[in-house]
Amino acid sequence: MKVSNIGTVFQLSFMPRLFPVNCYFVEEKHELTLIDAALPYSAKGIMNAAKNIGKPITKIIITHAHNDHIGALDTLKELLPDCQVYISSRDALLLEGNDSLLPNEKQTPLKGGLPKNIKTKPDLLLKDGERIGSLEVIATPGHTPGSITLFDTRNRSLLAGDALITRGKLVVSGMMNPLFPFPALATWDKSTALESAKKISEYHPSLLAVGHGKMLMQPQELLEIAIADAEKSFYKQNRR
Repeated sequence: MKVSNIGTVFQLSFMPRLFPVNCYFVEEKHELTLIDAALPYSAKGIMNAAKNIGKPITKIIITHAHNDHIGALDTLKELLPDCQVYISSRDALLLEGNDSLLPNEKQTPLKGGLPKNIKTKPDLLLKDGERIGSLEVIATPGHTPGSITLFDTRNRSLLAGDALITRGKLVVSGMMNPLFPFPALATWDKSTALESAKKISEYHPSLLAVGHGKMLMQPQELLEIAIADAEKSFYKQNRR
């Protein structure tokens, strides 16, 4: 595990050279909020990182219910029984093993590693615009129907889960990156993901932190390039 720190954000990266899977701590005044729960074996590393920072983990926010983002959730909840678990109301269905699409959603098959036999039940279900500590919830569906992004209102840090990928280069979820193709293969709906990327861009983040790849400071220019590339790709696909 590799730990990197920029401002109030700590990135915990598992298998950083081979297949980077990231989760994050957002540091508040007296506590830590964990964003995502990485892989099943990640609990020990997460707990040790919190100990080194010197603050308790009081909240766990899941950006979306794929296995590489909820892997250590059950173990962490056992170790931290008073810790509050948050997820979007939509992806809470995925977390409990329900992979059915809702009537108002695009009937595109769900992809990626979907949870099975997760014991942890969320304490609170999140909607667009809500606040948890310093973090504002932004609904950014596409990778999954209920994916969310977290925006730190103190310093404009933005934690986007798999709405964007920085491994190799910055791309919108669903756009194929030969250097790291796996998130594209696991994306539910590309056009929805593109609209969510545009929504993220409107926040002009000072820092972009995602599930796979390094953190990027002042990412606006690269973000706009990634959106333009996705628009071109989507336009070509629709013309076929």
